[in-house]
Amino acid sequence: MIVITGGSGLLGNAFKKIMPDALYPSSKELNLEDRDQTHRYFDKYNVMSVSEVDTVIHLAGKVGGVKSNTQYVADFYHANSQINNNVITSCVYTNIHKLVCCLSTCIYPDEKYVNYPLTEDQLHNGPPHDSNFGYAYAKRMVDVQIRACNQQYDTEYISVIPNNMYGPYDNFDLENGHVIPALIRKIWEAKLNNKSSFEVWGDGEVYREFTFAEDIAKAIKFLLDKNYNGGPINIGSTKEYKLKDVITLICEKLDYNGQIKYNNSKPKGQIRKPTSNAKFIELGWREEMYTPIEIGLKKTCDWFKENYPNVRGV
Repeated sequence: MIVITGGSGLLGNAFKKIMPDALYPSSKELNLEDRDQTHRYFDKYNVMSVSEVDTVIHLAGKVGGVKSNTQYVADFYHANSQINNNVITSCVYTNIHKLVCCLSTCIYPDEKYVNYPLTEDQLHNGPPHDSNFGYAYAKRMVDVQIRACNQQYDTEYISVIPNNMYGPYDNFDLENGHVIPALIRKIWEAKLNNKSSFEVWGDGEVYREFTFAEDIAKAIKFLLDKNYNGGPINIGSTKEYKLKDVITLICEKLDYNGQIKYNNSKPKGQIRKPTSNAKFIELGWREEMYTPIEIGLKKTCDWFKENYPNVRGV
């Protein structure tokens, strides 16, 4: 049996399409910041021989965009450190042999400490970018804890590193959402309210890699099916897009023709942080298995329009 944490989120909902029989505990059922409750949750299944949990896919965490990561840096560090430690130690405590932890490319060191593209062996070469160091360090330490568990307990725990995900069921909160969902909501509400313009933080000249959430779910399943047992692995699409171009695409999908106002006084994050997925491709994954951004954005925008305002973050 497989348990997937964070089932109500973007990636969790993508998993429900390909792993409908997995267990998806809700936050009401399982508070991952509570160590004892987390231990009890996994233990109750492993004392029942007919429904023993053998694999955990850990997706849950406190996440947000540049603004929230900068303003609440201590909160992001504390919550994610607690959640990750509780899940990993609970898996050890209840003898769960396989665990997949989902990290993020923001854990990589700032640009002056690395060579692009970002490869997994550069993960600990220096501190992460100042804009999200609390979240980044909490997530980066998952790699250390996993390696320690594998060495001491002979477990098969792995971590995967997706880049910027997007898709249906995302968090469309303007303060705490990631860039694509926040932009979709901002542009859609500008259209609904007949606004002639909307504001974007930064200058739009940053470059990012974006991967449709369903592709990340399939990539993780691919690794489980392959019985991958190596170190951290980049699993996202490595095609870079200028943020200005992504904004133009979203405006097209939402049929909005207003003006984009860039606020250069606001933080914009790193200029670019390209990754290498060569290690993943060597395992047999193919570049054409990623959803083109034009198709992924259309699916996401269509879902958002059909479900607005009953979407997360609104």
